[in-house]
Amino acid sequence: MNNNRTWLIPGVTFLSNLVGQAGYGTPYGTYPQGGPPPGAGYLQGGPPLGAAYPQGGPPPGAAYPQGGPPPGAGYPQGGPPLGAAYPQGGAYQQGALPPGTYPQGGPPPAGSYQGGAPYQGTPYQGPPQGGGPPQTQFTGEMPDDDVDDDPNAQAPPPSAPPMEKMDTVTGYSNIGFQSGGMLPPPSYEEAMKGPAPERGEISNVPTITEKEARESLLHFVAENCCYGKGAAEELTFQDLKSSSAFHYKLETFAEGRQTCWANEPFRGQQLDGPFNGPAPGPWEIQMQPQTMFTDSKVAVEVPHTASAKPCHECLALGRVRCYRCHGRGRVRCTPCLGSGHVTRYRQGEHERVNCTFCHGRGRRQCYTCHGNGMVTCTTCQGTTQLKWYIKLTVQWTNHIIDHIVERTTLPDHLIRNVTGQVAFEESQLRVWPVNHFPDAEINNASQRLVNQHSTAFPSEKILMQRHNVRIIPVTQAMYRWKDKDSSYFVFGFENKVHAPDYPQKCCWGCVLL
Repeated sequence: MNNNRTWLIPGVTFLSNLVGQAGYGTPYGTYPQGGPPPGAGYLQGGPPLGAAYPQGGPPPGAAYPQGGPPPGAGYPQGGPPLGAAYPQGGAYQQGALPPGTYPQGGPPPAGSYQGGAPYQGTPYQGPPQGGGPPQTQFTGEMPDDDVDDDPNAQAPPPSAPPMEKMDTVTGYSNIGFQSGGMLPPPSYEEAMKGPAPERGEISNVPTITEKEARESLLHFVAENCCYGKGAAEELTFQDLKSSSAFHYKLETFAEGRQTCWANEPFRGQQLDGPFNGPAPGPWEIQMQPQTMFTDSKVAVEVPHTASAKPCHECLALGRVRCYRCHGRGRVRCTPCLGSGHVTRYRQGEHERVNCTFCHGRGRRQCYTCHGNGMVTCTTCQGTTQLKWYIKLTVQWTNHIIDHIVERTTLPDHLIRNVTGQVAFEESQLRVWPVNHFPDAEINNASQRLVNQHSTAFPSEKILMQRHNVRIIPVTQAMYRWKDKDSSYFVFGFENKVHAPDYPQKCCWGCVLL
């Protein structure tokens, strides 16, 4: 019986040899793009005779026998279509990358395919900008022996490249990599021309009574746990001597500027370089303080000074020698001191066993570099390049100087911390010295301090000055208690008390430890 038959299917004609019921013989003709033609010789489990697969290959889930597709079944460049699942031994599974999506060079070396597991990592994007792929093992100079493990080891501070590698910027030829001294400001006209401002009269401050003096002393005693209040309640006032202390304060708010080279990792951000024009001078950049007469600092990039350069720290590799193992990738085991053995006590005897931390090797992998001997460069943070620019640091400083006139034995520094009556206050670009105060010592002090501040800051630009005179009331209370004379001071609008000779500093029942 002749088993040769011709099957007619629209658009396709071929000859097939029927071989039993297990399958069909070798197909006649070629396989079109996307898979075999209808009726090709599939083994058991293939499609029924004459079933035509549409262009693009078998539908999702169509399974080839173990070992993959038959010889010669060529899929287009890039592999089978998305979702075509092979059984064990195939390379792709549901969700694999579609045809043609692998970048040039294929997946990274670590993404090898074994046992049909699909690649689930990130496609390789090529070497980093500015050089080849980073080294995975340090090959430079390293110690001959393993080093002791130091968990407190830190990366060395960043270094600076040779100065000749930096760009030449007009007006910034003498700057370094650290902020130096303040830059002298441009010359400006003195703002003290013209007549002195008109100033009003100085009024007197109020005085206190005996009742207020006693209440102030009782409050002072209550603030000291070991003081007894009997003396404050029983003392007899002999006299209250009221006077005034004067506090003159001059404030000069000035601006200083410093420049230096600075860098940050270059990640492709936009650069404002010399191609945008010449760099402005350090005092040509407009900066304003947020609050007058308050210290503050801000750092900005000088326009038109930026450029990208290879990292000098890692030589554009993105990685440097590990600072913990010095490039060896391993460190000496601390528990066994590198011997690989430890002694333990068991059942009344000492026995020498392998160290469980290093498994008898005497060394273990460096935790910092994970055995590679290299770590990410902290200067460029692995980007291999640095953005260099000139950094301008603007610092506003409120310079304060004062003078206190106090003619009693009350310490002068106590006057600064209390409130009083502001008798006079002025703010100008440049202030005139006080010359109308009733106390001549204040007038002389103002003249001296204003002249001192006019030349005290040659590297800073004076933006504003202000000065004031405060009058602080001071009362010396003279009293007698238990046939003994003494005194104390009440000062400031808060009625603060200074009583170094108070007679009951340790009350009854107080135990000094």
